[in-house]
Amino acid sequence: MGMSGSVERTKRLIYPETVAGGFSRVDGTIEFYQRVNSLVKPSHVVLDIGAGRGQGHIDDDCDYRRSLRTFRGRVAKVVGIDVDPVVISNPSLDEAHLIEGGRFPLADASVDVAFSDYTFEHVADPASFAGEAQRVLRPGGWLCARTPNKFGYISVASRLIPASLHAPVLRRAQPERKSEDVFPTTYLLNTGKALRRHFPDHVWERYVYAHKAEPAYFGTSAVAWRVADALLSALPRPLWPTLMIFMRKRSDGPPA
Repeated sequence: MGMSGSVERTKRLIYPETVAGGFSRVDGTIEFYQRVNSLVKPSHVVLDIGAGRGQGHIDDDCDYRRSLRTFRGRVAKVVGIDVDPVVISNPSLDEAHLIEGGRFPLADASVDVAFSDYTFEHVADPASFAGEAQRVLRPGGWLCARTPNKFGYISVASRLIPASLHAPVLRRAQPERKSEDVFPTTYLLNTGKALRRHFPDHVWERYVYAHKAEPAYFGTSAVAWRVADALLSALPRPLWPTLMIFMRKRSDGPPA
């Protein structure tokens, strides 16, 4: 389960502080879920958009990181939705529903905090997606997302590689990642311009920043990790690989 032993050894060579707690100083999962947790209250209904089979809970070897990703039992209800029927088997949810026809199977204004962890890059109809997020969130509710930056080095490389080679390349770069967790990408919601267009100012307050996490796409080579880490340190912020997105639905906005 979790990160393969060779990748874990490489990670500890580059980020030796990982020994203290199981995570590095640039861990993107810690960065994202700590902020999501700060927005969640015990009375809240929390929505996991693109919940899948719950691989974050199942495969993560770090107890602290796994605890941040686990909301069930700490909030009123955790609901998961996905286009993949595997969501029904997700053990981290109180309720699981299948998305059909693009519509979220939830009542209007029924969610306090929604989060989407590496699913924005797969959205094929961003206007519909944004409209559904607006509809199901209560006024003042939060939509949180972690997704690749379209202009980051990972996304640029992904677009240069033919679609038929994505799975083989990913298997080599991330041997611990299961084939059932690999999906086609669109990158239609992965720039500041796209977010401003589909989540406009009169409806949403947007707080978006780039993040440079561990170079996890470089397999088990310590040399490759060191080169990538040095490259990331030299890159300007607009080229950092990950976008952290936190958007609040305005209480005084138009009806969904």
